Amino acid sequence: MAPSHASSVALVTGAGRGIGEAIARRLHDAGHTVIVTDVAIKRAQSVAASLGENATAAELDVTDEKQWRSVIADTTRAHGRLDVLVNNAGVAMAAPLSKTSLEKWERVLSVNLTGAFLGCKAAASALGRDGGGTVINIASVDGIRGREGLHAYAASKAGLRGLGHTLAVELAPHNVRVNTVLPGMVPTAMTKRANPDDLDIPLGRAGQADEVARVVAFLASVDATYMTGAEIVVDGGLTAGIPHRRERQDRT
Repeated sequence: MAPSHASSVALVTGAGRGIGEAIARRLHDAGHTVIVTDVAIKRAQSVAASLGENATAAELDVTDEKQWRSVIADTTRAHGRLDVLVNNAGVAMAAPLSKTSLEKWERVLSVNLTGAFLGCKAAASALGRDGGGTVINIASVDGIRGREGLHAYAASKAGLRGLGHTLAVELAPHNVRVNTVLPGMVPTAMTKRANPDDLDIPLGRAGQADEVARVVAFLASVDATYMTGAEIVVDGGLTAGIPHRRERQDRT
């Protein structure tokens, strides 16, 4: 295939469903050529097929460094460039500390944090070509607040914040911007057991995947060229409010 330079090229991990799928769709709508990646290749292929032109699928286990190198090489070979990397792939596990095994802990950190590190490492040089690029890491409000039973998940998402800050500084000389998006409660397959009513969200509802995707599309656009090292919370005011606000109001 001859390289195509028709548009910006964006690679999204964990894009076979949920927030990742919404991000892939929003970036595609914004004119990016999108590489839809997922460990479940059939899901990625389904999303890419529904997008049509300027969308392709690739199988990617984000914990596998060799797969990362292969996918980045295939992308630059086919399109001549890589402009946007969205590290969205993630897993969650909730359990009391006493029932959180080392194996489960390491699995969550491997996907959520190490996966993003490997992606940044594999893509950095490609992103630095053609005038620079951008990395957008999808963390969570659980990386800035505590929630019972989410030890590994919260630690991995807090780690993404630190990774984003450090890489924003390190990659700035190459004009590669690195920013972090922290969604709140968004109904997906991963959060189906959570009840938004238990979270006391000031806006009174859970978010939608596309509401997160719009923020990602902004960070990937020319409107955000002076933003790096930033964290954008997309949570309906959850982290701005006082916990148990309604209960306290009921007592007054």
